[in-house]
Formats: sequence, C-alpha cells, structure tokens
Amino acid sequence: MTTSETFLATARRVIGIEVDGLRALSAALDGSFAAAIDLILQAKGRVIVSGMGKSGHVGRKIAATFASTGTPAQFVHPAEASHGDLGMVTEGDVALVLSNSGETPELADIVAHTRRFSIPLIGVASRPGSTLLTQADVAILLPNAPEACGTGIVPTTSTTMTLALGDAMAVALMEHRRFTPDHFRTFHPGGKLGAKLIKVADLMHAGAAVPLVTESQPMGDVLLEMTRKGFGVAGVTDAAGRLVGIVTDGDLRRHMEGLLSHTAAEVMTRGPRTVAPGAVAEKAVAIMKDRSITCLFVVDPDGEGRAAGILNIHDCLRAGIV
Repeated sequence: MTTSETFLATARRVIGIEVDGLRALSAALDGSFAAAIDLILQAKGRVIVSGMGKSGHVGRKIAATFASTGTPAQFVHPAEASHGDLGMVTEGDVALVLSNSGETPELADIVAHTRRFSIPLIGVASRPGSTLLTQADVAILLPNAPEACGTGIVPTTSTTMTLALGDAMAVALMEHRRFTPDHFRTFHPGGKLGAKLIKVADLMHAGAAVPLVTESQPMGDVLLEMTRKGFGVAGVTDAAGRLVGIVTDGDLRRHMEGLLSHTAAEVMTRGPRTVAPGAVAEKAVAIMKDRSITCLFVVDPDGEGRAAGILNIHDCLRAGIV
C-alpha cells in the first residue's frame, strides 16, 4: 500500500468510526433530549454553555449556533468563571455544561453556582453516575462509542457526537420557534449568507428615482425621463397607474425612424418581467441574467400593479450578490 493509500485508508476508518458514533447517539436519544429543549424554551435569559478543553471548543460553537438561530446564548469558560465570570450566569439563565467524563474539576464552581442559585442545569457526559450528570436537572448521556484515534485518548468521536447533539438542539429550537430566513438574516447581515438573504426592497430605488411615464406621453418626454434617471429604461403606466410596459434601448433602436412622432405606448414592450419587493435579491439577479437585462421593475403584488421601485444589477453586485 502506498503512502497516499495509507492516508486515505486512515481517513475513511476515522470517519467510519465517527459515523458509527453518530448513529449510536441518534439511537440513544430519549426523553432527556426533549426535556432539555423544554428547559431552554422556559428560560427567560440565555443559554450559558460551558466546557473545558475540547468540550470547551465544541461549546463555543454550540453557543454561536444557538445565538445565530434565535436562542440567546453565551459561552463561559469554566476557569474564568472561577475568577469572576460566574457573575455572567444569572437567574433566568439555563446552563448547558459539557464534559466527556462528567468529572472535569474545573467545572465544579460553575456547577455549584447553578445549584446555589437554582439555575437549571443540563449536563452532557458519557459516564452514567458521574458528578455532572447526577447534579444536573436534565442529564443527557452520550453513548459509549470508541474514539477514532485507536488509542482512546484523543477526543474525536466524543467531540463529534457532542457537536452533533448541539446542532440537533439548535435545529429543534429553530423549528419550534419557526425561525425563518428573515430572522437568520437579522443575525447575519454581513458575509455571503447575509448577501444571499438581502431583499429586493433593501436595494431597489424608489419614489422619485423610478423612471416612469404614461402611455400617452410623447417619446421626447420618455427620452428625457430615461436620461434624467440614468437607468437606461423607463416604465410605462396606464391611466390607473399600473405598470403596463417598459421602454428600453432596444425599443428605441427598433423605432429609430420617426421615433419622436410616437407615444410611449407605441414604442414600449408590453408585459415586462417584474419582481416583488419581498423577494430575495438573488432571485432578481437570476431573472436579469436569464433575460440579459440590467434593470428590473419592482411591483408589489398588493399594490394593484403599480411600480414600487426599480432594481439595477450593479446595486446587487455591490451588495455581494453575484
């Protein structure tokens, strides 16, 4: 076996062992998981996540996932808690404490603090009868699964199971609270995820910036409106103010001969493609790319067909939507 094949075999063995651990975790989940979710939902404060070593690293991720999906959470390092940070853990909070052994000495102070002030405690560990699980209001026992290192000393399968457990809790809470993409965007305004969830209404030009003319206006007026607004297009409205057409550069070229003798209705393209203000901007970009256009009029479905704004492809690009 070559060195490359050896590396691949090791990777597949490790992943296989961890997959088995996740299957065991799924099968082992019982009423304690549901009780933990209920405890978090009843809390008026935050979920205080704590753990030492590798459990602490996993705990930071779980706290971050909770916080970004509608469950206020904060990670408190157990050693720092013993030197003043216990003040961050208050009545109304619920503590989620992680420890593979359930006997991590650095957790003693934060566990005692929850008992002293009647702060609900969810304990996660792999040893039944451990101090953490016996002290906890809700005890979640991780299944006895072998670590993937082969020696049993490197946290691998155990941390993967704990991480997956945290994800399962976060998703269960999300679904119960009906957490939507709109809520998610509120907590993720930056980065690619934020860009993907930006609404058309957040980027569109509205009010006096929208190039609009009526069907009866002469093309001279239409050209002036297109020039003033700078989008290279003009929307055409009927007597009731509904958007019924659009005049583009292509329409101008097709009617070049005697252009100024025509009205907007005679030159426009009827039934233009539009987008709703509540749609994600990515959908608008897809429409513009599919039609090879650079602007899209925004029409509110509840606005009786009136143009609410106009969206330019460059506004989307500047917002990171490509």
